Amino acid sequence: MATYVVLVSFTDQGVRNIKQTTERAKALAAAGTKLGVKVKDTFWTLGAYDAVLVADAPDDEAMTALCLSVGSLGNIRTQTMRAYSADEMSKILAKMP
Repeated sequence: MATYVVLVSFTDQGVRNIKQTTERAKALAAAGTKLGVKVKDTFWTLGAYDAVLVADAPDDEAMTALCLSVGSLGNIRTQTMRAYSADEMSKILAKMP
């Protein structure tokens, strides 16, 4: 499984419905399960982004499908980054010429 960090920004619609944000996060995790994505943590944050998710997914396609699916509901916009553990990074570095 690959790890992903998802940066979340609320849309105007998402802010108008902010009291439902924790329920929407539960729904996102449930939708992820159907795609083989496990949402490990959700954090609501201060600063440039409104929330951060950490998830494990079998591949980029599953993670992309989840982000597109929840984004199409109109409450959030996402930026998704593949994250590497120290072990994974060591293997990548070992491949360098």
